[in-house]
Amino acid sequence: MPKRCAWVPLEDPAYLAYHDEEWGAPVHDEALLFEMLTLEGAQAGLSWRTILYKRAGYRKAFAGFDATTVARYTPARVERLLADPSIVRNRLKVESTVANARAIVALGRSGTSLDEVLWSVVDGAPKVNHWRDVSQIPAETPESQAMSKALKKLDFRFVGPTVCYSLMQGVGLVNDHVTSCFRYREVAVG
Repeated sequence: MPKRCAWVPLEDPAYLAYHDEEWGAPVHDEALLFEMLTLEGAQAGLSWRTILYKRAGYRKAFAGFDATTVARYTPARVERLLADPSIVRNRLKVESTVANARAIVALGRSGTSLDEVLWSVVDGAPKVNHWRDVSQIPAETPESQAMSKALKKLDFRFVGPTVCYSLMQGVGLVNDHVTSCFRYREVAVG
């Protein structure tokens, strides 16, 4: 069995697949960035396992994370989503997803993208860290603080520095696999 980051529950196939195939790999796809921004915000106060098992529900509820479609969600649609057990039924989190879709659409109208905004925090290239133990990994960094500030200025919600750092880890803006993890080198070389 390959060596993995210590936070990965080895008995959970979905969690293993997320770590082994997705977490830390650089993402530039707008819909996937929107999805991960939503999921990281939804995770606030909850476990990643909870969110991971609701991921399919989120994809269905939020139109495959098509920002243009979600930006048109009405208050009535939000109320229906708050009754949907396949997602986290927290009003602030659901409303933030709609608000974030509107912010993404506004970015497009201004000639930029979520991809450009997020990746600008690391000057367009993943930051490769060299953690030996998961206890060394911070909850936030100056980069995640800068991302949070930039996103809030653009009317994004649920984008505090800790959520932003989790997003950075998930979509590969940083490589936070521990150095002994088999994915560390795979992600570092792209």
